[in-house]
Amino acid sequence: MSFASYHRRLLMFTALGAALLSPASCTLVEQRIDRTAGGPNGPADTVVHMDAASTEPSDVMATPALPPGPLKVTITEAVLLCLENNRSLVVQRLNPSIRQTLEDQERAAFDPVIDAGISAGRIEGERLAESRSESGDFKTDAAEGILALEQYFPTGTTVALAASTQMNAASIYDDRLYSTRLGMTVSQALLRGYGTEVNLARLQQARLDTRMSEYELRGFTEFLVAEVERTYWDYALARRQIEIVEESLNVARQQLSETDQLITVGRLASSELAAVQAEVASQEQALIEARANKESIRLQLLRLLNPSGPGFWQRELELIHQPTLPEIKLEAVAMHTAVSMRMRPILNQARLEILRGDLELVQTRNGLLPLMDLFITIGKSGYADSFGGAIANINQDSYDALAGIRLNYPVFNRDAKALHQRALLSREQTQKILENLSQLVEVDVRTAYIEVDRTKQQITASSVTRMFDEEKLRIETEKLRVGKSTSFLVAQAQRDLLASRIVEVRSLINYLKALIDLYLQDGSLLERHGISAPGRTPVKLSKN
Repeated sequence: MSFASYHRRLLMFTALGAALLSPASCTLVEQRIDRTAGGPNGPADTVVHMDAASTEPSDVMATPALPPGPLKVTITEAVLLCLENNRSLVVQRLNPSIRQTLEDQERAAFDPVIDAGISAGRIEGERLAESRSESGDFKTDAAEGILALEQYFPTGTTVALAASTQMNAASIYDDRLYSTRLGMTVSQALLRGYGTEVNLARLQQARLDTRMSEYELRGFTEFLVAEVERTYWDYALARRQIEIVEESLNVARQQLSETDQLITVGRLASSELAAVQAEVASQEQALIEARANKESIRLQLLRLLNPSGPGFWQRELELIHQPTLPEIKLEAVAMHTAVSMRMRPILNQARLEILRGDLELVQTRNGLLPLMDLFITIGKSGYADSFGGAIANINQDSYDALAGIRLNYPVFNRDAKALHQRALLSREQTQKILENLSQLVEVDVRTAYIEVDRTKQQITASSVTRMFDEEKLRIETEKLRVGKSTSFLVAQAQRDLLASRIVEVRSLINYLKALIDLYLQDGSLLERHGISAPGRTPVKLSKN
């Protein structure tokens, strides 16, 4: 057989071996990994969806079309627009999918690996003849092909299957020598690296990291929804504040006109005019500030909603829902704290960190053991003067076998001991962090609960203050008309009334915002809006 012909057959043998060996990494390995690691890799949960039926009637809750002109939105439509269009949320939604790629990366440790190689060469030179009195030319042709399939199993077992063939042809011999070998090597970890618990720990940690990113997405979504609601009510307050200041400015201008008339008829001194003029200027200044504040909040709300269409920065906003006192009976504060212990994303992330630390302990504890591997290698070989004969003769008596144990253990094993000690301390630290966070969350919930009660009481108190300020202004105005008061006292009464009217509206807004903050702190904000988001299932820790 020519060297080129053998080369072609060697390529065919290599391709055939690859086709036969690849299925050896059977799906049973994948199924066992899935059973041990808690199931197959599923797609990361990145869906944030609002259940329309649970919040408002369907005719209002359909995703609002955005015609040109002012953007008219209810509070729920504002939340819907934000969940669909907010760019920060779009960025955050990618994190779980990005984090999940680490699962496939860890799973790759158990993927079969194919190793193939082919080589051919020729040696030409001189050698001593048998008489050793003269030298002669020689030529040696050699070719080799090998195909191997190796896979590491979660039990700590490594299995390698190999098929190889060689050809040697020397000019001093008449025949070529062909050899073919099929072999298998099995290596089993007996101490370090033994068992599915330690070998699948990194995959399980990667899955916990994916779940943590889902709770991060939930926490961001909660904050975003709360920010939309707060900004919505701030915008309502800003618009109402402009109306109040404009009304107060009109009263001040009317007062300026009346004062000017009283000065003209001699009932007031001309010095009284300065106080009224100062009040008009002060109200005009307040109107400028109120309009600027409203524009700033409008931009913030548009940024959160990110409505479609060009030039949305110039769009005006019309709020369909105006601030009204909701009829809500708060549950006991203990119920809110209990909900927060289950639903707050930051606590669930801390619990997942504890589970991750437990898996780290599994790995470091196993790392304290010596490395002891049992290995067995067996093979069958065939020899002939042709390629086909070498394959046919593989059933003959030629074989090889090797078995043994490898042992490796550092004398002091300081690296493994340090890693294990670090894992123990980190696990203890994570537990303390969870306890600290739980306490902080409870303080936040109780503080938010107190703020809800305070702001609700402030609504009644500010309403009473506003009524007295109205009466005070009416009395001072009447006294001024009969010459019993001064323009300065009237202007002061106007400023007090303006401030109390704004405080009355702000008290209602503060109460609405305090409710939002309470629901944000106890982790129930999304559920109360009918919004489904990742991380809705609380993490449970075993008592051990």
